Amino acid sequence: MTFLSGFVAIVGPPNVGKSTLLNRLLGTKVAIVSPKPQTTRNRILGIYHGEGYQMVFMDTPGIHKTRTPLHESMVASAQAACQEVDIIAVMIEMPYPEDPEISIIIRTLKKVRKPSLLIINKIDLGPKEAVLPIIDTYRRRYSFESFLPVSALKGDGLEGLLEELKSLLKPGPVFFPEEMKTDQSESFLISEVIREKIYLHTKRELPYACAVAVDSVEEDPEKNLLAITAKIHVETESQKKIVIGRGGGMIKAIGRSSRLDLERVFGARVFLDLLVRIEKKWSKDPRALRRLGY
Repeated sequence: MTFLSGFVAIVGPPNVGKSTLLNRLLGTKVAIVSPKPQTTRNRILGIYHGEGYQMVFMDTPGIHKTRTPLHESMVASAQAACQEVDIIAVMIEMPYPEDPEISIIIRTLKKVRKPSLLIINKIDLGPKEAVLPIIDTYRRRYSFESFLPVSALKGDGLEGLLEELKSLLKPGPVFFPEEMKTDQSESFLISEVIREKIYLHTKRELPYACAVAVDSVEEDPEKNLLAITAKIHVETESQKKIVIGRGGGMIKAIGRSSRLDLERVFGARVFLDLLVRIEKKWSKDPRALRRLGY
């Protein structure tokens, strides 16, 4: 039997559920999730192993109008993914199918001319009869291979999505061994989990001014313990005060929820030491962005 494989980019506007979909398909957490838009800043690779086939998913930052060098880097990363993959899965959400950023995505699809399908997510948030008009609208906008209504959160429609993606695969090699679910480094995954907790615990614009860098990870196999030191980078003194919180309450809450999540990910006890550092205008400084991994 011929082995099938290929790379699939998951693209779409911010906050439509791309990372939720990837985590659900893989059955494990490889991408962080929050209710705030533009949570994903880097391309995340997730590997799905099927019987006789392998799909390598790229979860990309939401495509949106750019305001800073950080946003430009995020959007450029998503658009570059469309050039590199074999299949493009465009995701929209049923409650807001006419996101203005879709026009940017459609223009990108017309340039790259790759097999593409449209995923209509969050069907659990509206009436089923609302799906057909959305499909009719998008059928006129672009020649998608298929249209897949799903609920990434609840898992509805994902078997059909996998079958449709499999039908678009071509004979190819096994890119990654079966035990791999992602190519992320340990440090990257740790930094992303901490950043997710910053998004969940803080409000308004603060999360977008934060970056996380892992300084050290020390393993003690005898004690089944990981000792992690990481820095949260912010841009102003006022932001630092918010992250630390009154009496250190906020940084303790971020650290506690990060530690619990990391213990589930690594299957070990975690000691987490978080520091907060001011780095003025890091999100607008290309050198700082490179150093912080963007």
